Amino acid sequence: MKLVIQRVSEAGVTVDGELVSSIGKGYLVFFGAGEGDVKEDAERLANKMINLRIFSDENDKINLSLENVGGELLIVSQFTLYADCRKGNRPNFTSAAKPDEAEALYEYFIDLCRKKVPVVKTGIFGADMKVNMINDGPFTIILE
Repeated sequence: MKLVIQRVSEAGVTVDGELVSSIGKGYLVFFGAGEGDVKEDAERLANKMINLRIFSDENDKINLSLENVGGELLIVSQFTLYADCRKGNRPNFTSAAKPDEAEALYEYFIDLCRKKVPVVKTGIFGADMKVNMINDGPFTIILE
């Protein structure tokens, strides 16, 4: 399982020209499930992500968590996090989880986050999404 976490001041997802989700201050999270990933992986990464202290405190030190700042989550599925580009110029995605397995883990991950974060929005699994954001920093973290 892979997460690309962008600290944002705002982010949104559009599908077929229609805004389907948006957040203010928080994390835009790209979620990818790999072959062999299990619920325990989702639990470990959800806890790690939620407890990251990557927001600035009153002394401008990176010391506050999502909860401390009342941050929101926008979680977007992205199987392309498992692109293998070692050979040739066309990415190979064979290490990504099968769509039904990936969707189940994606939904489980979202449910875990909703238990701890008041505002959790999502993209649409498998849809052609347009994602916009204002990266605050920029600040990007990768968790595996």
